[in-house]
Amino acid sequence: MPTQHRSTVLFAFTVALALWAAYLARNTLFLIYIAALFAVVISPAVELVRRARIGRWRPGRGTAVLVILVVGLGLIIAFFAFALPPIFRDIQGLAQDWPRRAAQLSENIRRIPFAGRFEPSSLQQYLSGAVGGVLGLFKGIAGGLFGFFSFVILTAYFILDGRRAFHWSMSLVPLAHRTRLRDTLARAERRMRHWLVGQGALMLILGTSATVVFGLLGIKYFYALGVFAGLANIVPIVGPLISVILAGIVAAVDSGTKLLGVLVFYLVYQQVENAFLTPRIMRTTVDLPPLAVIIALALGGSLGGILGALVAVPTAALVAVVVDAYLVQPDTYEEAAPSRIVHSQKN
Repeated sequence: MPTQHRSTVLFAFTVALALWAAYLARNTLFLIYIAALFAVVISPAVELVRRARIGRWRPGRGTAVLVILVVGLGLIIAFFAFALPPIFRDIQGLAQDWPRRAAQLSENIRRIPFAGRFEPSSLQQYLSGAVGGVLGLFKGIAGGLFGFFSFVILTAYFILDGRRAFHWSMSLVPLAHRTRLRDTLARAERRMRHWLVGQGALMLILGTSATVVFGLLGIKYFYALGVFAGLANIVPIVGPLISVILAGIVAAVDSGTKLLGVLVFYLVYQQVENAFLTPRIMRTTVDLPPLAVIIALALGGSLGGILGALVAVPTAALVAVVVDAYLVQPDTYEEAAPSRIVHSQKN
């Protein structure tokens, strides 16, 4: 009995020490988790590239990852090369004619309903604060570049060597539970991959809607603003906020009516997306009820900020599969598990 007590105390102490170490390294562990999750959802694209053949040659996994990175980077460079030159030219003209444009901007804002009390001095104070905030943002981005490249490298390694690491991890699980855990994680992997399809659908809907509405409003660079709105929509809260700020600034330079149109569009669209599109699209792709999606987004944002909200839905899908396998329907699986284990041993 004393030996059993000592073992229990030692086990509890080890668990507490592991939890304390995990808490200290929570940021790194969170980065590793996000990299593993993105590796899971990007793997189908890697397999699609690997199916391509040039004669008898087929690209390996590393080549496929490199192709995806090069294509993605090329698309980004092409977009900026097409969209930025006219924007820079207009910015130079705006800087040269800023006093008149500032007065015109304040007059356009005054024409918006409920904005008659707007004061130009408050605009100057706001712009000064915004400049400081942008500088702070760039400092934060510069400080986070190392984390970003670490994320890219980790994701690439998970794609290249994730299968071997998964099989090694399964070898640490007792044989009686190995097949069950493998099947559970495989089902969770399929549902998490479907999340990317749903997220892509939301990005496409917003990008297309914004491009059409901005084009009808006659806003400059409507194509660039629409594409940016769609891409930024992958980042919850902050992405749409940055999009509406950029589109609002461009629209306000022309007229208060265009600014009002941008604000109304984003206000209506966000209500439709949050209350209708996101719950239903995620329910169809990830097989989660709308209430679970909303709760997952709220919990993810409160626990992990922007990144937490970004991975909240696929994490909820993972948790749902694990709970279903081990808590909701454990007996159903246990009845079929012995035959599966024998079959896996024969193979």
